[in-house]
Amino acid sequence: MPVSELTHPSIRLGDREISLESGPYIIAEIGVNHAGDRDLAEQMVRDAAKAGAHGVKFQSYKAGKLASKHSPAYWDLNSEPTTSQYALFSKFDAFEEEDYQYLAGVAGECHVDFLSTPFDKESAAYLNGMMPFYKIASADLTNVPLLRQVAGFGKPVVLSTGASTLGETDAAVSILREAGCTDISLLHCVLNYPTPNDRAHLAMIGSLRRSFPELVIGYSDHTLPDDAMTTLTTAYLLGARVIEKHYTHDKTLPGNDHYHAMDKDDLAVFVERIRLIRELLGDSSHKQPLETEGISRKNARRSIVMDVDAKAGTVLTESMLTYKRPGHGVSPIHWDEVIGRVLARNVESDHILQWEDLAPAMD
Repeated sequence: MPVSELTHPSIRLGDREISLESGPYIIAEIGVNHAGDRDLAEQMVRDAAKAGAHGVKFQSYKAGKLASKHSPAYWDLNSEPTTSQYALFSKFDAFEEEDYQYLAGVAGECHVDFLSTPFDKESAAYLNGMMPFYKIASADLTNVPLLRQVAGFGKPVVLSTGASTLGETDAAVSILREAGCTDISLLHCVLNYPTPNDRAHLAMIGSLRRSFPELVIGYSDHTLPDDAMTTLTTAYLLGARVIEKHYTHDKTLPGNDHYHAMDKDDLAVFVERIRLIRELLGDSSHKQPLETEGISRKNARRSIVMDVDAKAGTVLTESMLTYKRPGHGVSPIHWDEVIGRVLARNVESDHILQWEDLAPAMD
């Protein structure tokens, strides 16, 4: 749809309509932090749902389809010492289709959306019946066949844009659209694991919003969480409405994605901060007085007040007047209109001037 016809971009993810006026759609990315333990994965789904996530996301892959045996690491080796992508992914690719089916059922019981990022055509196909939309990783933004396959399912696509140029992102959006996907959300992302705060570049959220005004923009985070969840709340304030972060049951665990993930307590803090932020923002962006400010308008504003005793027929000069609370009389916004007017009656000093105190103005 042309931008001129869509001044307020929105996207439906599961049973939620997401837009600039809404709260964020929060994805707790469990990924493979379950280490192949289905019972643990189930508990993580339940905990994330209880803490306030809207979607719980896994990663569906087989190491041999994802990386060659000679693929080098691109993460912080101090946090994850495995030097080969193939070797790392081989540790965490135990789940099969039936495991994801089971976890999708658990997610349904918990009233959260089940999601899993596919990394090959086989997983993309079998996940279709389990998910309300697809989330595609940054690394596959240039993967034309996978983008076309996913777009062909006719579901919304959330696409991370880590390590990509604006031109590459635009090309990916075009590929998705040409293949039949009409609902797309782009997530700002930085592919550093972890991402230092000075590399988060949250201002790029604004760049994506300007470049794709017809799309809902979000953020996928790899920074280390702080107690106030500052990165995610800042992203929301900058306009990110789909917010994804890795999720773990234990942030002290070494390796993989535990060291930069949030846990259930962090997630609960973020949900509460968003509730507070939305409460503070209110539901109107139009500047106008609130109904509750009516008494303040009347009593805290000023009126023009007589600074001297004066008799009827007196021509008012500036030296005869002052301004005081309450605002029950002639407002000082009419100061220039009152100067030079003639009093219609006797008034005393400290009298709050009323329009009836003035004789009709002479043309």
